[in-house]
Amino acid sequence: MAKTQTERRAAARLSHVDAHGRVRMVDVSAKPDTTRVAIAEGEVRINAAARTAIRRRAVAKGDPLQTARLAGIMAAKRTADLIPLCHPLPLTSVEVDLTPRATGYRIEARVSTVGRTGVEMEALVAVSAAALTLYDMLKAIDRGMVIGPIHLSEKRGGRSGDYRRPATGGGPRATGDPEPPSGHGLPVAGRRRRRSSGSRSSIRSMP
Repeated sequence: MAKTQTERRAAARLSHVDAHGRVRMVDVSAKPDTTRVAIAEGEVRINAAARTAIRRRAVAKGDPLQTARLAGIMAAKRTADLIPLCHPLPLTSVEVDLTPRATGYRIEARVSTVGRTGVEMEALVAVSAAALTLYDMLKAIDRGMVIGPIHLSEKRGGRSGDYRRPATGGGPRATGDPEPPSGHGLPVAGRRRRRSSGSRSSIRSMP
């Protein structure tokens, strides 16, 4: 079926889709090598029995936190094998941290490289793999664990500029983006503020 002009224009704006709507791997050969950093975060909600088992080192499979950290690091390095159109990248650093919270654990992954494309997917994959590994390590105690939300919280470097996920309201904007026109995006004076649909900012706390 032939695509409409509107559909072709929409496809052209997506870097992984060509003007004919076919997926493609983006050619980044003309881009310079620059330092790239991405940070992703996620949560795993775990019941009290599983949290107690972690603290008492009573999990039969071993230490779930260290295992999850290693899984996140390994997964970041294999992102191109998991996500079809990602470029294989020589990562210079991968850090995965798990912080106890009242209802489970917060996972943060920080990934760096010097290259021609960003490492957002590597950071997101690291958090996802760490969370799934926690589930695998603890499912004998709690099969009702909840994973998520998982999101990109920050990225630096590259042609599109820096990005930081706002804590509340307005939706994300990259550094240097123009202010939205009146009536769109961020609330303006004289308009009723809309309830934010974004997740709350993470707070580190002990369980």
